Order: sequence, then structure tokens, then C-alpha cells
Amino acid sequence: MLRLPVVAVLVLLAALPARAFDTRGTAAIVVDHATGTVLLAKNAEEPMPPASMSKLMTLYMVFEAIRDGRITPESRFVVSNRAQAMGGSRMFLEAGTSVRVIDLIRGIIVQSGNDACVVVAEGLAGSEEAFAEAMTRRARELGLTGTTLKNASGWPEPGHVMSAADLATLARLIIDEFPEYYTLFDETEFTWNGITQRNRNPLLTLGVGADGLKTGHTRESGYSLTGSAVQDGQRIVFVVSGLESDQERRIESEQLVRWAFAAFRPVSFFRAGETVGAAEVWLGSADSVPLVAPQDLSMLVPQEARGRITAEIVYRGPLQAPIAAGTPVAELVVHVPGWEAAPRFPLVAGTDVAEAGFAGRIGAAARLARDRALGYLGAPAE
Repeated sequence: MLRLPVVAVLVLLAALPARAFDTRGTAAIVVDHATGTVLLAKNAEEPMPPASMSKLMTLYMVFEAIRDGRITPESRFVVSNRAQAMGGSRMFLEAGTSVRVIDLIRGIIVQSGNDACVVVAEGLAGSEEAFAEAMTRRARELGLTGTTLKNASGWPEPGHVMSAADLATLARLIIDEFPEYYTLFDETEFTWNGITQRNRNPLLTLGVGADGLKTGHTRESGYSLTGSAVQDGQRIVFVVSGLESDQERRIESEQLVRWAFAAFRPVSFFRAGETVGAAEVWLGSADSVPLVAPQDLSMLVPQEARGRITAEIVYRGPLQAPIAAGTPVAELVVHVPGWEAAPRFPLVAGTDVAEAGFAGRIGAAARLARDRALGYLGAPAE
């Protein structure tokens, strides 16, 4: 049987590319969280000093260690003299004491504790140097090609770099893979050792839907923020870096979020469980199988509606029976005028399709012979 690429075109709605945002940051990116579609990019692929934003990779390693069962939130790590001696933002840990992992996580997220980062690095890898090497290897495995990490805290060090695109990808991974810990990013303050410190994320209390992730600042990198916000059920992730002051970071990041939700609007194409189309089946108990959206298929699209957005149902078919309901068998590819990359959504089989019985297979063979004789079959796919 020859399996050919199959495309069915759907007309979804009208739209034009939205007006760009002229950011003051030296690097920036805004991403539709659901699809990964880039709504804005400025020097987004260029590696840069990430300052404390690289703590997101430290946190990812901790979350992953908990998920893998190597530690638990109640595990304790001992504070070393090196950790206590860290400068910059601190949790104010005391050498010789043991601290629960969950408290260290909150100290890193809310208080941006450099000392807490050293504690978890030493607790997980034996030394901060070994931990930095492990982070860099893991970053490569995650596709963060512009990331090289030299320490756990983001302390200025030659060669310690991440790109804005990598930071946005990492933020999306944390949100998707660790929702039970992502809620901690929304905490506005945390008290340790009798000292209460406020979360440095300037957007959390501004009413724009912000609920994470991490600020950064060094003399070399300027003021920066990797953030996320959700409005009307649609989430964006953004990074802006290289700003000149804490106030400029607050104003610029707020304007960036407001622009994204004003210039683009969430549009739902299909609801979870809704049939999008059908795919032809070969040698099955049925000749076709419904293609169903496994989840709500929605994305941010440009607000100004003038041109046409289309979508294609793409699969390599006919599909070979048997097919189990829920199996990914096709994709919905959305084309937006002015966008180079087309967002892709998986489609799954809506029903089980068993293999055809003997009589069905004979009938299929007869139909194939007829189609060949009549010239209905196209040229082989290259």
C-alpha cells in the first residue's frame, strides 16, 4: 500500500499581523505559551549574561530531582560556609544548619537567594562546579542551545550565558512540567530566619495576570525579567533584558504584557473532543476515522482582522488499521499571514478502528485494483 501525504484545507478566520512593540530592552521575546508561536523577538537567539534569571535552570534541576524520586520536598541539605558567604541577594542561611528543599525552593524563587542556590547545587551534585556542568548538559538535552552555565546563582562569571529564547523555552517547560511548584512563583513574600523579603517580580501586584517567573540584575546584564501572564485563559511567556533601572523594568515589562494581550486575541478553533475532520483508513473495519481535538485548540492571533487565516489537516495516509482511539494520527497546521512558522496542533483518532475481516480485505484489494485501472492513484510520494 502506498501511503501519501494528505492535506485538507479549512478556513478559520481573518487576521493581519499586529503592530510590533518597540522595546527598550537589548533583547526580548514574547511567546504564546500554548503553541510556542513567537509574537515578538529582538536579539532573542543571542547568548547574554542572564543574571538571576538563570536560577530558573537551577530550579528546573531541583524540580526534576523531586519528580525522579532522588529527593523529596522534605529532604534536607546542609548549608556550607561557601553558601553562607555568598554576596548579593540572599536567604540569610546559616552555615552548619540543615534546610528543607521546599524552603530552599521558596528562598530561590521569592528571595532570589544566591546562598540557597549554592546549597542545592552542593546537595545535588557535591559541588557548585559539578552542578553547573550538569545544568549545561541538561540544558543541551532540552534544546537550550544558547545556554552555558558556570554557577548555580547567575553570579557574574565569564561564559555564563543564556539567550532570551532559551529562557522562554525553560519557563514554558517549568509551567507545563511542574504545575504543583509553579504556584510558588506567585508568592509575594517569604520569611526565613526572621527576615521577610518581598518577591522582586514587579508585575505580580499590577493586575495584568502575571504569576511568575524570575527577575535578574547585574551591572553587565542590566535589569531583566523572565515572566508569564494569563488573561482570558490564554498565557504568554516573555523575556526582556538590558534595561537601565528597576523602574524601567517594571514599566517596560508591564507595557509588553499589555501590548501582547491588546495586539493579539485568544481564538478557540476547536474544543476538546470536537471532531475536526476525518482520515481515510486502509484495511480497517471502517473506511475512515474521525480526527478529534485532544484538548482545546486555541492560540493568540493578531487582533486586526483583515486577511484570511487557514488551517490544514495533515497526515500520511491512508492510515493503517488497527487504530486505537486517542492515538495521535494527524496535525492541524495553522497558517497566519505574515508569520513564517505555522503553529501545529495534534489530532487524535476519535474511535477504535479494527482490522478488516477476510471479506473486507478482499473488497479493499478489489477497490485498489479498480482505482489503479482507472488511474485514480496519484504519483508516488518522494
